[in-house]
Amino acid sequence: MNLLRNDNDTAGTCAENEQNYERRDDRCRDIVDHAIAVQHSRNTMSAVEYLKSHDITADVIERVMLWPERRRRRGFG
Repeated sequence: MNLLRNDNDTAGTCAENEQNYERRDDRCRDIVDHAIAVQHSRNTMSAVEYLKSHDITADVIERVMLWPERRRRRGFG
């Protein structure tokens, strides 16, 4: 059983461009930011479930939850 599997993997509203990992919108950023806060305050599985419930794709969930060094940097220009 893959805990990161999202039954709507191909329908994720916050999917990324496969080549350059472009975020589609601010809503997705806010969802991911909240999940990171949940991971720190509770646990990873709670954060994963939150992301899945918002149709975040499994590849994004894996990168954000398991590889923090691969998260996007916040900032401007």
